[in-house]
This record gives sequence, structure tokens and C-alpha cells, in this order.
Amino acid sequence: MDKKPVVLVGALDTKGSEFLFVRDLIQKRGLQTMVVDFGVMGDPPFEPDVTADAVARAGGASLAELRASGDKALAMRTMRDGLAVVVSGLHQEGRLGGILGMAGSGGTSIATAAMRGLPIGVPKVMLSTVASGDVAAYVGTKDIVMMPSIVDVAGLNSISRTIYANAAGAIAGMVEQEVPAGAGEKPLVTASMFGNTTRAVDHARGLIEAQGYEVLVFHAVGSGGRTMESLIEAGFIAGNLDMTTTEIADEVCGGVLSAGPERMLAAARMGVPTVLAPGCVDMANFWAIDTVPEKYRGRKLYEWNPNVTLMRTNVEENRVMGEMICAAANQAKGKVVILIPLKGVSQLDSPGGAFWDPEANQACFNAIKAGLKPGIPVIELDYNINDPEFSGKAADLLLEMLKA
Repeated sequence: MDKKPVVLVGALDTKGSEFLFVRDLIQKRGLQTMVVDFGVMGDPPFEPDVTADAVARAGGASLAELRASGDKALAMRTMRDGLAVVVSGLHQEGRLGGILGMAGSGGTSIATAAMRGLPIGVPKVMLSTVASGDVAAYVGTKDIVMMPSIVDVAGLNSISRTIYANAAGAIAGMVEQEVPAGAGEKPLVTASMFGNTTRAVDHARGLIEAQGYEVLVFHAVGSGGRTMESLIEAGFIAGNLDMTTTEIADEVCGGVLSAGPERMLAAARMGVPTVLAPGCVDMANFWAIDTVPEKYRGRKLYEWNPNVTLMRTNVEENRVMGEMICAAANQAKGKVVILIPLKGVSQLDSPGGAFWDPEANQACFNAIKAGLKPGIPVIELDYNINDPEFSGKAADLLLEMLKA
């Protein structure tokens, strides 16, 4: 079976020899390639399949205009927007089997913007000088493989040749790999989980999957919540078991694992049946204990591991989070149920536990109930969130909504 071309994207005016090297390696494996140039200032050393002028025009200007302006910021925006249009068009036309970019920080921002416009599952590899740092802004919620370039993407040498060859092998292997057929398509259910709710979500997941659903579990560490929201928004999801809404604690407290202010809203807006619980809202996350902001040094802190420090949220923060959960439920276009664990919202928040604080919990619970629209069920259970009676009830409620 013929494979769709591997699309190579980069600035050929400064990295032409590198792309020629990678293109030839991929073609030697019997795969087609399509080279897209987004270099602005100089001419490429070989003729690409899609010229920089074509990319610029797709972004709203000609290459000559960009060169004449001398405005680097304008050139970056134009080529970013144009490349996204070109790459999306190639995918829609069935002419993109995978995509590989190689660049420094500027080119990485252009190439990954186009990659983020492609569906999950399309092979995406970005060889970059910035791949070993914080790459959240480049990856977003998509499955982009960030590969450190080790040395700058600037010519062929004894190190870079090996790295480029590995990148060529990586994208070629992804494109060549067939996805094994599953046992049949099942409706998809999302579930949010944290270390402190693992027992609850694992139990609920087993009950739901036993009824013929496939449960996708997302680690509530910011990127996990954003990815879950994006899949719900894209229309892939039949039901949502949002038992671990902890990312809103980081949003409220300025922690390091926030999923942003839109957390919990995709399911509401899409009308996806949802069970909401204030899971792990007792904790905001920071990195190693010496990174905790000075204003929080007097708060109750818990070293989850040497790199992660948890801070117990207080009454006022819990009130705000309760209002956020209430607001999300009030926006629901479909069925939603709120489930409240009276004996604690996490493993640490249980009677006698390090984060046990009934007053703070009650502030959250009261805020949820105070502003809720009539007709939205709130069920309070005298259990900890990790007790099987609680997680079993959560699974049963979602299954009832799904079957209805």
C-alpha cells in the first residue's frame, strides 16, 4: 500500500543542506517527500515542492513584500499563518502522511503552529534547539514529538548527521507503522485523574469499561486537562467522568499545573453527559519546595516527591473553586450531576490525613450548591472520594446518563 508523502517544513535559506540530507534519507527508504520552504531572507539551495512565496501568499503577503519591509515580526506571523494553511491543505488533500520540522526557536514556533492544526494521530516530529526545555507552548494539546538537536541546526557535522538521521528514521518509522485494528469501535469516555484519586478513577473506569465503553484517562497536570478539553470540544467524546478538577486549584492559587480558565467548560458547551466532583481541590501544585512563592511559605505544604510540593488550599480558595464548578455546571447543555465526597476530596484529605480540613471543604461544597440552577442534581455521599462506594456511584450515574 502506497504511503502518503512525508512533509518536511523549514527555512531552506539557512538550513537547506540539512533538509536535503534528511530528504534523501527518507526517499532511500522508499517514501515520498514533499519539502515546504518558509525561509524569508534568502533563496534555497534546491527547489522545494512548495516555495516560500507560496507560503507567504497563503499567509496574506508576497515574499517580496516581506523582504522589502524588513519587519521580522511581520515575516514570522505571515509565514506561521501561511504554513498552517499549506499544511492543513495538504492533509485535507490526502498528501500528508507525516510531518518533520528542523529549526531553532523561531522556526520551531512556525513549524509547530502548523503541526498543532493537524489531527491527533498524524505523525509529527520537531527537531529543535529548544526541545529540552519547557515545550508546552510549542506542543499545546497535540502529539508533537519534540527532539533535541543537541547542536544548533546549522550545517552537517559528526554530531548533527547522526541526529538528523535519527529524525529521518523517526518520522519514516511513524509513517510506515500500521496501526493494529482494535476489537471494534467503542464509545469514548474521558476521565480526569491525579495520584490522589487514582484508586477512585481506576475503580470507576473498570465499571464503565465493563459496560462497553472505552475510558481515556487524563493526568490532571495542566496539559492533561487541556488535552481532555480539546478532545471533548472536537466531538470525540460520549461521556465525561470529571472526578479530578484539581487544575482549577492551580488556576486560583497560581500553581504550576493550571489547565487555564476554560477547564470544565468543553463538556458543558458540547452537551456531553458529565459527572463532576471536586476531586483534589484541596491541593495546589508547585515544584520543589524551595520554589513555593514566599507568600505561601507559611501554609500547610506536603512534599509529594522531591520535585512536586502540594499546598493545602484554604477556605476562600475553596469558595472560589466551588463557584467555578457551579458555573461550569450551569453552562451545561446536556445532563450533568455533581457528586460531593463529604469525607474528603483526595487521599490526603481524609479524617486524620495531612490535608484534612472540613471547613475548607465545606466552603467549596456550599459555593457549589448556592448558585446552582434548579434541576441540576447534587448528591452528597458520606465517603471519601477514593472509597469504592463513591467511585461506584460516580460510574453508575454516568452510565445511567449515557444509556438514557
